[in-house]
Amino acid sequence: ITNKTHLLYNKNKSIPFGRLDELKIAVAVPSKAKYKAFIDQIERYAEITVIDLNEMNEQGKLSNTIIVAGNPSDLSYMNAALLNQAVSNNKNVIVCRFLDSEVSKIQGGSQYGGRVSELIYPEFSDAAQQNLAMSVFGGLAITQGNSKLRTTQTRIQYSNGQGSGLDLARMSQKIDAIAAEAIREHATPGMVVMAVKNGQVIFEKAYGNHTYEARQKTQVNDIFDLASISKIAGTTPVIMKLQEENAINLDSTMGRYLWDVKSTNKKDIKLRTVLLHEAGFTPYIPFYRNLKAGDVQSIPSETHQVQLADNSYLRNNYYQEVMWPQMMNSDIKPPGNYVYSDISMYVMKEVAEHITSIPMDEYVQQILYRPIGMKTAGYNPRTRFDKSRIVPTENDTSFRKVLLEGYVHDQGAAMAGGVAGHAGLFASANDLAIFGQLLLNRGEYGGSRYFKGNTVDLFTSNQSKTSRRGLGFDRFDPDPKKEYPSKLANSSVYGHTGYTGTCIWVDPKHQLIYIFLSNRVHPQVSTKLLNLNIRSRIQDAIYETINEAK
Repeated sequence: ITNKTHLLYNKNKSIPFGRLDELKIAVAVPSKAKYKAFIDQIERYAEITVIDLNEMNEQGKLSNTIIVAGNPSDLSYMNAALLNQAVSNNKNVIVCRFLDSEVSKIQGGSQYGGRVSELIYPEFSDAAQQNLAMSVFGGLAITQGNSKLRTTQTRIQYSNGQGSGLDLARMSQKIDAIAAEAIREHATPGMVVMAVKNGQVIFEKAYGNHTYEARQKTQVNDIFDLASISKIAGTTPVIMKLQEENAINLDSTMGRYLWDVKSTNKKDIKLRTVLLHEAGFTPYIPFYRNLKAGDVQSIPSETHQVQLADNSYLRNNYYQEVMWPQMMNSDIKPPGNYVYSDISMYVMKEVAEHITSIPMDEYVQQILYRPIGMKTAGYNPRTRFDKSRIVPTENDTSFRKVLLEGYVHDQGAAMAGGVAGHAGLFASANDLAIFGQLLLNRGEYGGSRYFKGNTVDLFTSNQSKTSRRGLGFDRFDPDPKKEYPSKLANSSVYGHTGYTGTCIWVDPKHQLIYIFLSNRVHPQVSTKLLNLNIRSRIQDAIYETINEAK
């Protein structure tokens, strides 16, 4: 992809942008319609407020970063005093100019004498707008102009696979056919498929609808219940952080960190064993079947404030008083054998919260999601997003007796208030792609480091003598009969699947991220997605395309 962006002045070396949690960004344009491609591209990276160029000071007063975009005639109306006012108010101002002439005709370089960062693009089109926006955020390297002002790519690039050398048209045909089969066979009403290779999005498409009634089409930025992907995109990064800061030791025991475990049969189980699912825990406890009359009611009250779904409220402290003690008093088998259990990640969340003194859902936002631009990722999404953006899951006829829209499908996670170690995370495909790229970069993203390289290597590599697992992460299965996660995957691959019909697989060998999000549990749980092998076959279609290009 040819990026014609020139960086004329880089004030405080702020381009490309670094950590996004420190920025409150306003984009000032003369017309939202004219600069739609620019705005849409920036919204892939960050939360922004779009404001009117001429009202920049009033509308932008609560922003610390203002991106001004326009062509020379649009910007000629912009009062220089207005710009100076923003600068004197300590705003970081970035002026993005689109010229209708070749760069050689630019007079005298910088127009604003070093008061602001300045970028120019020598043409005006949708592609020009997208490239300039990506250049500001590090999605594209700036390779033109003054050699001292060039930049490198630090974030995911959205350029439709241009220059990837892959037959993407043929790959799309294959994926389209598998997706159509899934919908036709009622394996899932809709899905989003995304693939990133070498830091560039090579495939991103939404299929079908939110439900079989087909009232709302699935969109690529829809928010899905990720189910067990929560284990590796929610809880595990928190544990990785605490482990590398020496706040916890994986070879210490549960009893060391959790007071109420000291008197149980679990006090000597090491955290490492827990993360590997080798602690001998019971695989699954159906907590919701033990509810008594009066535990759940249809309206909130002083005593019932744990919202399980629309019109469903659990009595306060049920998790602390009933569920956690039940888990801690449950039977265990001798440790060492791989038995996948949700209790493992309930435990790791408790450990994390006791050490950090911060609720896990808030802590992971602080250390990861907000800084790297995972805009939708989080727990209890109904508190932050309109429910039309969240793909509904099961029409729960037995427990909550309502269609689940933005409330976690997993019953235990719902009863724990929507935030659990094993489930509860919701996100878009784009958010997972950002997380996957951070892992591929061994802990670095957007020019900042979040984890040490050897921490990522430790958790994602095989760490078990008896299973394929990493620490928290699932991995490629060496048994060729299993064809897991797909028949063309290789031994470098790690990731996780989710019960709601989701997966993310990261492949360091091919610098590839594959994401599949669906709501296969709608309207009721069915195994068709698995029986038809939809996720694996789409992954193989991507591998076939890569292999054909070699």
